Amino acid sequence: MRGLIAIFILILTTLQSARGDEITLRIGPHSIRATIANTPQSRERGLQNITRLCQNCGMIFVFPVAGKHTFWMKNTPRSLSIAFIAADGRILNIAEMQANTLIHHSTQGNALYALEMNQGWFASHAIKPDDQVEEIQHAPKGR
Repeated sequence: MRGLIAIFILILTTLQSARGDEITLRIGPHSIRATIANTPQSRERGLQNITRLCQNCGMIFVFPVAGKHTFWMKNTPRSLSIAFIAADGRILNIAEMQANTLIHHSTQGNALYALEMNQGWFASHAIKPDDQVEEIQHAPKGR
């Protein structure tokens, strides 16, 4: 029995690390389940090769320092919206990104975070620049 429990724990741990850590964020009344990308490898991989995201799911990119960051959609088969977010949680700007393109989308100000969601998510929830992302300060530091 102990052997089965040990195997179950090992499988569960492996699945958690493959999926990545998550955080729950809020923008107004809207709750978001975001996978955390806070290492160079996880930020580079991003949502590449992901074909489905649940309705209120996304990925939060956490950088080691606030600055001008640029994203593109190489090897990303679904179109996404991205919100660039300042260190204080304020949305700086939002961009619409088309699948499998190399068009650059950049911050309009110094961003510490970027939040990718299904395309049109921010617009359909009436979220715009200067709105506040709550709970973002609980994300692990960028490395």
